[in-house]
Amino acid sequence: MYNAKLLISRNRIMKRVAELARKISGDYKGKKLVLIGVLKGSFIFLSDLIRNINIPVEVDFIQVSSYGASRVSSGVIKIKKDIDIPVVNKHLLIVEDIVDFGYTMDYLLKFLSAKKPKSVKVCALLDKPSRRRVKVPIKYKGFEVPDEFIVGYGLDFNEECRNLPDIRSIGK
Repeated sequence: MYNAKLLISRNRIMKRVAELARKISGDYKGKKLVLIGVLKGSFIFLSDLIRNINIPVEVDFIQVSSYGASRVSSGVIKIKKDIDIPVVNKHLLIVEDIVDFGYTMDYLLKFLSAKKPKSVKVCALLDKPSRRRVKVPIKYKGFEVPDEFIVGYGLDFNEECRNLPDIRSIGK
């Protein structure tokens, strides 16, 4: 499958997801928290994360496009599906699979902030700081990854490899 090299095992992912969930549960205890999953890549991460969070939360999804069938972001962000639930005066936590250039997350932080929540923070399973073009504050970070194309655990290449249980690299 694309000569994919193992970067992060399923066991390491599950341990880190549980750690992130404990931190989120503590930080948002007694607050109205809405998890906003960024489709499609975050759905597996969000599913495992929410099962480990031990406070009441609401969940919604947003879908954006910036890559298409390319390995490189176009930098042009389009909302394909907006959130459905009202978020005024609630705390939002954007749950993302990977922050790469930062364009998408920067756009989403501004877009969701305009909906008048109490706060908007970012939880990213993966961070690729070597490619960052826009500074993005990541409150909860799973792992840093090298400047390679990453697949598995929800991340895809042309809609393939999402179902891999671990994080793999298919090169540059």
